[in-house]
Amino acid sequence: MSSTPCIALTIAASDPSGGAGIQADLKAFSANGAYGTAVLTALTAQNTLGVTGIHAVPAAFVAEQIDTLFADVRVDAVKIGMLADAGIAAAVADALERYQPRYVVLDPVMVSTSGHRLLEADAVSVVRDRLLPLADLITPNLPEAGDLLGLAAVVNRTEAVEQAWALREAGARCVLLKGGHHTHDAESVDVLVDVADGPSGAGVVELSAPRVRTQNTHGTGCTLSAAIAALRPQCDDWPTAVRAAKEYVTGALRAADTLRVGSGHGPVHHFYQYWS
Repeated sequence: MSSTPCIALTIAASDPSGGAGIQADLKAFSANGAYGTAVLTALTAQNTLGVTGIHAVPAAFVAEQIDTLFADVRVDAVKIGMLADAGIAAAVADALERYQPRYVVLDPVMVSTSGHRLLEADAVSVVRDRLLPLADLITPNLPEAGDLLGLAAVVNRTEAVEQAWALREAGARCVLLKGGHHTHDAESVDVLVDVADGPSGAGVVELSAPRVRTQNTHGTGCTLSAAIAALRPQCDDWPTAVRAAKEYVTGALRAADTLRVGSGHGPVHHFYQYWS
């Protein structure tokens, strides 16, 4: 690792319980050797039991945060999480076009684990039409992929590969379709589409990890995408970064029960490698 750490930016919402959103992203950045910066898109009222309220930051102020940061700080990688509404999504797209950061990881956060919608319906088209083409990697889960494509969530590997390719054809350069919602499987299998060789199977990488049995999964998706963003400037390619990030998240899930934060779906343990 370089003596000068990579600098990663999260553009996402705040989670006061610390398990998801910018709090999770900053922890994942630090745990994976990156200096973390943050631009807030929304304040949420939430805990391990669910989301009770969302207060979106005005789109113009989101843009001002980004402009002020880029005017002074070198940003090596950007992770985009919850965007709340169409205005914010468009402001972020405008900023990416202006500054063209080297690596952009888009986690299309749409619905919370408790079922609370985190992205307004009219913003989905902005994410699909403007942000997907600007992202180097997108990391949707199965329901999010279906939502972006206007299709039902997949139920098997063949459909997962088809939807991953469909998202790539919609503009994303690389797609990591997360299989964590197949909770009946012993393994959690993600599909990574990394090269433009067509849906015949070439260019498709399956990344498998043993499923960890715990209810403390709050912020798993945020943590994975943030870890990928932190690791990509330190790795030779996307598959290497994604594998390392997936290994990190698996460890954080295995240690999650030791934290005992809240009475619902608690957070993963972002610093399991460092805390005794």
